[in-house]
Order: sequence, then C-alpha cells, then structure tokens
Amino acid sequence: MKLNKFIDHTVLKPETTKEQVAKVLEEAKEYDFASVCINPTWVSFVAEGLKGTDVKVCTVIGFPLGANTPAVKAFETKDAIENGADEIDMVINIGALKDKNYDLVLEDIKAVVDASGDKLVKVIIETCLLTDEEKVKACELSKQAGADFVKTSTGFSTGGATVEDVALMRKTVGAEMGVKASGGARSYEDAIAFIDAGASRIGASSGVAIMNGAQADGDY
Repeated sequence: MKLNKFIDHTVLKPETTKEQVAKVLEEAKEYDFASVCINPTWVSFVAEGLKGTDVKVCTVIGFPLGANTPAVKAFETKDAIENGADEIDMVINIGALKDKNYDLVLEDIKAVVDASGDKLVKVIIETCLLTDEEKVKACELSKQAGADFVKTSTGFSTGGATVEDVALMRKTVGAEMGVKASGGARSYEDAIAFIDAGASRIGASSGVAIMNGAQADGDY
C-alpha cells in the first residue's frame, strides 16, 4: 500500500497565504501525494506548480456551508476546471437534506457532476451535522447523482471524520465508490484506522506528519 497516494494534502483556511500554498505544493511533490486540495482562488497557481507531476489539483465547491444554489455550484465547478482543477470536492445542501428535500439535494449534486465532465467529484456530506439515517441518505443520493466519492467533512464544522462514519459510508456506497475521510487524521495510526474502515482517500493538512510517523496538532 502506498499511503502517500491516499492523501489529499490540504490547506483550506481563509487566511492562507501564497507562501503557505507554495510550501504545501513543494511538500506534495516531495511526498508524491494524491492531490493538493486548495480553495478555488489558488487553483491556477497550484496547477502551474504541479505541471509534470502526477499529483492532482483538488478544489472545493460551495465551501464550507454548502448553501449556494445548484447553478452557482455548477458555475464554480466549471470555473475551477478551466483554471486547472482535476478533482472537485463539493458540499451538499445540508439544510435541504435535513428537510428531506431530496429532489433539491440530488439536483445540487447532479449539477456539479454534470458540470465536472470527466473530472472526479467528491461529495462532502458533513457527517458531524447528520444522524446516521441522514448520512446513509446523503450517500445514496450521491451515488444516484453519479458522484465518484463521498467525503465526511469540511473540517470547518463541529467535527471531522470518525472511523464509525467511514465504515457506515463504505457499507452504504459499496465497493465501487470512493470514501474520503477528512478532518481527523493527525497521525499514521489515524490514517491506517480510516483506511481499514474503508477510506480510499484521506483529506489532511498533516500529510507530512502522517508520512513521518509523527503526531500533528492541526484541526484538519
């Protein structure tokens, strides 16, 4: 198992500077991570910096609240891809899910899937705000909409990934979809526990610490 290729090396805080993004870029190239995950404003800069590598450019859509309209998320997706994004991590309409307005949740995800073309789409369901029943429904709707992955968390709400949530999501989507655990892997042991539970990708700002067997103190 190549643990490095499970990791989306992530820097999403609003105060992130160009210097910090450049540092993450260099770390991603050094460790050959799966992707660098950044806010849309950094996509073109990161795409340029990763040229000639197989590290993907991952960005976030409707982030972190998910409360934009489907049309806005679709536009944001197209813009990100034009700027060089390879992977799209979108936040669902969490309130609509809780209202059981499943048509809107499905339309929302499908708008991004349709706008993404052949790019990978990961659907952030924000597990910390959902009941287990809602987590299952969010995964089922993501699958129905044609997304490639379901993802636990933004890292900006009340909690991140848990092993139990990853296992539930994997059980719900089956073997053919990806499951991304985000906000919770701060050590090598954490990462392995998520993978053993069914994660096929780990979103973390602590990728270097994970690879070096250290304990990170970040919150994502």
